Amino acid sequence: MTIHASGNAALATRDLKHLWHPCTQMHDHDITGKGGVPMVPIVRGEGAWLIDADGRRYLDGISSWWTNLFGHANPRIAAALADQAQRLEHVIFAGFTHEPAIELAEELVRITPPGLDRVFYADNGSAAIEVALKMSFHYWLNQGHGEKTRFIALTGSYHGETLGALSVSDVALYRKTYAPLLLTPFLAPSPDAYEGEPGESAEQTTKRRLGELRALLERHAHETCAVIVEPLVQCAGGMRMYHPAYLTGLRALCDEFAVHFIADEIAVGFGRTGTLFACEQAGVSPDFMCLSKGLTGGFLPLSAVLTTSSIYEAFYAEYSAGKAFLHSHSYTGNPLACRVALETLAIFRDEPVLERNRQLAAHLSSRLETLRDHPHVADVRQTGMIAAIELVADKTGRRPFPATDRRGLRVYLHGLRHGALLRPLGNVVYFMPPYIVSKAEIDLLVDVAVAGIERAVAE
Repeated sequence: MTIHASGNAALATRDLKHLWHPCTQMHDHDITGKGGVPMVPIVRGEGAWLIDADGRRYLDGISSWWTNLFGHANPRIAAALADQAQRLEHVIFAGFTHEPAIELAEELVRITPPGLDRVFYADNGSAAIEVALKMSFHYWLNQGHGEKTRFIALTGSYHGETLGALSVSDVALYRKTYAPLLLTPFLAPSPDAYEGEPGESAEQTTKRRLGELRALLERHAHETCAVIVEPLVQCAGGMRMYHPAYLTGLRALCDEFAVHFIADEIAVGFGRTGTLFACEQAGVSPDFMCLSKGLTGGFLPLSAVLTTSSIYEAFYAEYSAGKAFLHSHSYTGNPLACRVALETLAIFRDEPVLERNRQLAAHLSSRLETLRDHPHVADVRQTGMIAAIELVADKTGRRPFPATDRRGLRVYLHGLRHGALLRPLGNVVYFMPPYIVSKAEIDLLVDVAVAGIERAVAE
């Protein structure tokens, strides 16, 4: 075995020689070492903390891209993974099955909103969206409605990077370059409370936006397969938040106009919004629910699409009818991932996770109150264990900083220097910590963020 130097500098040099990182302009890192953004080699995780090769510690304020619920190297989940690895690591999931996949499906059906009785596995969030889009279109085709080929998405939405998922996304940063390759959705105005009219409540904004969605459906329902939304929080679009009444109205409109309701709970599911699933806060069941990220506690890639028996039955026919859903992934239903997902869900059963989250969320809310009057903060918003701070150049007119200023990057770099992983979305600084974070650790995150914001908005 080749022996290499293993400090931060040595590992970063080796990394930059060959690797190409996601969502990154690699020039920022600069292989000569003169770039302004360090490449941070992580060698170990402990609870809410990450430790780099030089021994520096970083409090993971974003749950490592919103995946890690119960801490890094969680011993309970790790033990389940190790046990499963000695039994069965993988098997083809066409014509074969295994108990972890069966038990996980049973548990997902039990805990998700009523009526979601069928489970289709994939291996990441974008793949789950692809499955739901294809399944919705294919359902209508099997029902004799081949004219339904379009989708409705919300402005500011984000559903993933594969071409289908990107097609129903509306964040120009990700979509613009690939627009010639994409489907074109109908866009319904987001119920985002931040974009409400002056003096308008979040619920009033929702009512107005539902009226606009109704008008869109009146024109296009005959050619529409489904409406797809991120329930309560549009995450990658800037942590935009809206009232649950929108989901109630959306469910009613989808029923009225005979289109599917796809709930993308990939980021907001599994306790992140204060309930196990965001749709619960509106008392609705979608036709498709897409899950990933926290499903495995941040250990392994896995996603699941839950749907109804009536949709399943539209594909159930003699082989010769040609109605089967042939979408597949090599690692569909991977036993290792299913086993760690089961252990993750067992933690929710065995421990008062949601109750503790509510206490942590309340503490985070109280700590952020002081930022509401900041001259460069236009909004402080929160839904459960997601909180966001909107930085602006001018508070009165909500005039944003130019994107080229990269003010959010200044917050990120300040965080790294002071032991916190904060990765803003443009000029939106947000918090989405693991559920095992302590109140003292929340205090640290907020203190570092506030100091970082002061540096970021300075001329």
